Amino acid sequence: MAQHVHDLETRLDSFSLTERRNALKELLDLANSGKIPLPQEQEIANLHCHTFFSYNSHGFSPTHIAWLGRKLGIRFMGIVDFDVLDGVEEFLDACQLAGVCGSAGMETRCFIPEFSSLVINSPGEPGISYHMGAGFTNTPVDETTTKNLRAIRDRVQQRNQELFRKVKAFLQPLVIDYEKDVVPLTPAGNVTERHMVTVIFEQVLRQYQQPLDFWSEKFSMDKDSLPDIHNETVAFKNLIRKKLMKRGSIGYVPPTKDTFPLIDEVNRVIEHHQALPCVTWLDGTSEGEQAIDDLLALMVEKGAAALNIIPDRNWNIPDPHLKEKKVNNLYQIVDHARQAHLPILVGTEMNSYGQVIVDDFSAPELEPIRKDFIDGAYFIYGHTQMQRLWQMGYQSDWTARHLPTRKQKNDFYHQAGLLIKPTMTIHQAENLISQDNEPKQVINQLKLSGD
Repeated sequence: MAQHVHDLETRLDSFSLTERRNALKELLDLANSGKIPLPQEQEIANLHCHTFFSYNSHGFSPTHIAWLGRKLGIRFMGIVDFDVLDGVEEFLDACQLAGVCGSAGMETRCFIPEFSSLVINSPGEPGISYHMGAGFTNTPVDETTTKNLRAIRDRVQQRNQELFRKVKAFLQPLVIDYEKDVVPLTPAGNVTERHMVTVIFEQVLRQYQQPLDFWSEKFSMDKDSLPDIHNETVAFKNLIRKKLMKRGSIGYVPPTKDTFPLIDEVNRVIEHHQALPCVTWLDGTSEGEQAIDDLLALMVEKGAAALNIIPDRNWNIPDPHLKEKKVNNLYQIVDHARQAHLPILVGTEMNSYGQVIVDDFSAPELEPIRKDFIDGAYFIYGHTQMQRLWQMGYQSDWTARHLPTRKQKNDFYHQAGLLIKPTMTIHQAENLISQDNEPKQVINQLKLSGD
């Protein structure tokens, strides 16, 4: 049975959607019949899982992420891919089958003119910010959204191809090809730096009997100072990325005003698709994040409706002094979010080698703010279901009529998230709620639907 389960889980990451769906259904049949023992569901969340449509360090598909939630007993799972929405419907459909509370988003980097002189959360790059949209419910099909998304993605891919050309020239005589070796690693050709690192690392191992000699020469480093290429692959890949692609490296492509889209442009795409613009916060140590009052006020003015945090990198730190500083910063940003009525969405990305699958919600450091994280998970799940089932999400006309303030919206979608079962289908939702209903009527109807 163990080998059969392993084979099915491998098929979850096939580039064939049909094969992924069939594998999930078979796994769920085995789980529901008791042949795959599953843990009790926990009220924990990872709302920031990257999938193989951008980069997942395990190679997981959106369907695999949904299964992971069911398999590990994680109540809330969310995907957030870079620059694409290819996995949205697949993931939400898989979550419905698996009984997991799902949400879907997109992440990109954009330019904030008002902070053009300050580093925000993209190290060493003033004015550039990682930015998110959360609560998407389908993959765009209308011409306006697809055109704008394509423009965002094309800018990123042009930058990546320029970076690759520089790195390829530096690594000669190593033979690597962008179209042949890199692009096929992701189903939709949405290449990231980490895909390039993977190819470079593996091709050096294939083409050189003494790969450490190659890297020692290229990095001008003594072989003894390099990580163990066979036993410390995470550290070695991170070193490759640092030396070849990050700021100050041979392949680094400096940002310009044309490299990244303006934040207003990105927010228009997010809102047009009924999703929520989200502030992304790193650790509070940059100049931009130290001006947090001004930054949050500006972002809210531009439409931000939630705040994204990666908790693990802010408390799970070996250095006690750095840990104390970052934990204090974490508490401060949560307090700012409370005052600004910005729900908090948390997760661990899984797009970097060695990251944990889900935050340790039992950690003492997270106890004072754990409820904020769970409330945020119910909120974005509630919005997702209300939009998916009844087109009554956060950005809907119904919400504009009945819930004019951020606090009212937060409270309503939090309640909706508590009440709506993840297995509810659109067919089951038909005629349950009318857009003529007031918020209290909607909540009462949802309560009745759960009885």
